[in-house]
Amino acid sequence: MSDQATVRMYATATCPYCIRAEQLLLHKGVTDLVKIRVDLEPALREEMRTITGRHTVPQIFIGDYHVGGCDELFSLERAGKLDPLLSGDAA
Repeated sequence: MSDQATVRMYATATCPYCIRAEQLLLHKGVTDLVKIRVDLEPALREEMRTITGRHTVPQIFIGDYHVGGCDELFSLERAGKLDPLLSGDAA
């Protein structure tokens, strides 16, 4: 995927859902994954809450699209909508 969308993920180091989400994204060939570690900087967790309205991690963005968490990411995969989203097409 040469024109793949940038993926941002608010995460912590030990969150099993963050790890699962990252594994799926890497399996899908994502090379531009920006991990934002909210466990290292509390201000980033507040930024995440402001942007998403949620307090749990992971919170995943593909391009400007807010996917949500791990469950939503896997739901997109099951529905066949993750690949088009990663390649820059609409969900």
